[in-house]
Amino acid sequence: MRNKKPFVHVSMIALVLGALAGIVAYFGDWLPAPASREAGRIWFIFWASTVVSIVIFAIVTAAILYSVVKFRKQPDDDTDGPPIHGHTRLEITWTIIPTIIVLLLSVASMIVLHKNSNAGTKPLKVDVVAQQFAWAFTYPSGLQSGLLRVPLKRPVELHITALDVIHSFWVPDFAQKQDAVPGQTFRLVITPTRLGTYPVICTELCGLGHSVMRTAAIVMPAAEFDTWLADQDEKLAGPPGEAGKTVFANNGCAACHALAAAGAKGTIGPDLDKLPAAAAAAGVPLDEYIRESIVEPGKVIAKGYPANVMPATYAQLPKDQLDGLVDYLAASVKEGS
Repeated sequence: MRNKKPFVHVSMIALVLGALAGIVAYFGDWLPAPASREAGRIWFIFWASTVVSIVIFAIVTAAILYSVVKFRKQPDDDTDGPPIHGHTRLEITWTIIPTIIVLLLSVASMIVLHKNSNAGTKPLKVDVVAQQFAWAFTYPSGLQSGLLRVPLKRPVELHITALDVIHSFWVPDFAQKQDAVPGQTFRLVITPTRLGTYPVICTELCGLGHSVMRTAAIVMPAAEFDTWLADQDEKLAGPPGEAGKTVFANNGCAACHALAAAGAKGTIGPDLDKLPAAAAAAGVPLDEYIRESIVEPGKVIAKGYPANVMPATYAQLPKDQLDGLVDYLAASVKEGS
């Protein structure tokens, strides 16, 4: 009967190593809690791969440690080791088992990719446009926003593209990442399962302002989302002043600019209350100066502010929304002057 002690020793070491690695993997804060149905499926593949990796790590490392101790060269031993010609059954075993594991993980991954790309019959379709250094989200009604608002438990189909260089759309809690490439449109499906506000990050180095190319995805109850969308559409269809105020709020203008009428106190960009003076200094009518600053932000750079910080995505605003924003800003700064 063959000596079973090596097998027992290796097994004990493997169990200890596997337990330690499992504790580190389980209790480590490696991933955010999934906030979408697609993220849950991806996390399943991740943890399945992690478990397989821990088992293989434990067995291989245990065998190495046992061999290092058991078969180490003794002092003053100058003899050659015994000739070894291999073990056919062992070699077949360690070839077949990894092959089966890889095939199973591959099939599971294919199923997850297929399910994650299925948006169902009535998804909410949102166009996503990336440009240095901002995101713009356009809803079916034409509403454009700098924030991505989506309803809970309803599939959302994002159509992602870029206007200048390659960007990459990523919400860590949704676990999916998709490049935004000029001239191409890519599709990404998200089905939110948890209410909250989650960061939207560009993960492709896209220029000097790459680190600030961030916004948020807000998951809302379905009924609340429908009410918000209808309310925004109603405001955009209203008087130019109200429509412009809605465009100003939805596109995150307050994050960078100060405007007393809107209670905005941003300092990244020029103070919008000083627009009349800037327009007069440029010798351009106020309305024309405001429109030009939105559509071609790099044409005139305010003193003390760097170039290429104001994104040109706002040039993609629907004409009625752009007109409303110009009217709102002009009326607001005239009242304050």
